[in-house]
Amino acid sequence: MKKTELATIILIAAISVGVAYFVGNAVFGGTKNEAVNVKTIEAISSDFTEVDTTIFNSTAINPTIPVDIQESAGQ
Repeated sequence: MKKTELATIILIAAISVGVAYFVGNAVFGGTKNEAVNVKTIEAISSDFTEVDTTIFNSTAINPTIPVDIQESAGQ
């Protein structure tokens, strides 16, 4: 390879890197130093609140008990 060919390849590579940098910066944007408000959560505690007695009571339907809705053969 001649020296001029090597210099041309290096020049083209340098220009390509520069163009890629500016295009990438234009498309994706640069870094921004802005204040951000972040929501915080409450700490997890082991305290339980009382359950609603209109839903959880002794006459409520228990969904864990299997229900047979077919008629009996003996009736």
